[in-house]
Amino acid sequence: MAVTDPVADMLTKIRNASRAKFEKVDIATSKLKLEVIKILKNEGYIKNFKKTTVDGINYIRVFLKYDEQDKPIIHGIEKVSKPGRRIYSGYRKIPRVLNGYGTTIVSTSSGVTTGKKAAEKKIGGELICTVW
Repeated sequence: MAVTDPVADMLTKIRNASRAKFEKVDIATSKLKLEVIKILKNEGYIKNFKKTTVDGINYIRVFLKYDEQDKPIIHGIEKVSKPGRRIYSGYRKIPRVLNGYGTTIVSTSSGVTTGKKAAEKKIGGELICTVW
């Protein structure tokens, strides 16, 4: 079955795996997915990731992160812009997640970045997802 929104599928896999307390989850590779996962790593939402190949298909193996009480670090992860309704924002109107405790991931003309960094560079773009 064809996936119409691969990034939303990736976010759902991460959300479900963290709720089920899995150690890792494999996601099919794309440049956009890899950039989003790099941001999740830099912001401290996941432990690590690595590229793997299984039967000639490239995957990104994401290692999930949990706190001392074995609760997932990712409390919520939602897709904002969808294929049927793209959401764009200028740098002044990029939404803050949980009053700054969460992260907005934005696709800008200079690459995929967090909402905070996009506002500092004064560039807007498509809102990909929010994580908290």
